[in-house]
Amino acid sequence: MSRTRILVTGGSGFIARALVPQLTEQADVTLLLRGQPADARPLPAPLDELRSRYHVAYADLRDYQHTAHAVRQARPDRVLHLAAAGVSDPFLDVNMALSHNVEGTLNLLRACFESDGLDVKQLIVARTPGERVAMNVYAASKSAAWTFCRMYARTSRWPIHGAMIFQAYGPGQPANLLVPSALNAALAGDEFSMTSGEQEKDWIYIDDVVAGLLTLLNAELPPGETVELGSGQSTSVREVVERIYRLVGHGGRPKIGALTDRPGEVARQAADIEHTARLIGWRARVSLHEGLTRLVEQHLTSSTSGRVIQ
Repeated sequence: MSRTRILVTGGSGFIARALVPQLTEQADVTLLLRGQPADARPLPAPLDELRSRYHVAYADLRDYQHTAHAVRQARPDRVLHLAAAGVSDPFLDVNMALSHNVEGTLNLLRACFESDGLDVKQLIVARTPGERVAMNVYAASKSAAWTFCRMYARTSRWPIHGAMIFQAYGPGQPANLLVPSALNAALAGDEFSMTSGEQEKDWIYIDDVVAGLLTLLNAELPPGETVELGSGQSTSVREVVERIYRLVGHGGRPKIGALTDRPGEVARQAADIEHTARLIGWRARVSLHEGLTRLVEQHLTSSTSGRVIQ
């Protein structure tokens, strides 16, 4: 039997880097990258080392014709839409957010479900918990995109599912985000300037994100359904940063309140894990302590000191 064909947008991003190596074990994978082949650059590890195990297609999702051409090239059975603008910059320009996150998503939907000769059985859209209140540009644009997804799922019965991914962290995360920034400061024994850190988030280790997405693939769910990928527990940003410093043990300290709290921050977020368990039979397995310990140990073992925290 032929293997399932899966198209992944946002193929060079944090989640895709962890997901694609496992996907290629069970499916024929195509990464959809923005740009043109002439602009191609080496992909980040571990994707570059696995280049022979997946295909690459190029398109800017804001361009419908190019997107439709890339989708026809890939002929996917299933699609994972991970691409988005504003993940690390939630107050990005409104026009950029609308063109990438709303128009880009609509172009992908139309390319998958209105193109002749395609039979896409499932399209999974990565969502953010910020959509619940939409207090920043990124979250508002993602919420608008999902509103269109749900409309098509309900009226046209397009097999679209949402994966609301809570506060993901782990190896390979962009260095400008909170956890890697705090970790780098702690490893250097430096102070780390931060906000009050009172907001509580549901932290989910990247391995659990991958496991949740793999479980959602092929799940029999009504069109328009969303599963929430998180631990169900909330921990403040302040406590996470303080834990990182304790685990590293190189001195330095977080400077709590050195920066002004940003507007648009939700006070508390937590996934509805019981709903997710009922829908797809999945729960997160890696606790926050275990996930942070893994991350710190990986960085310590790769440092010149070679010291490992037991």
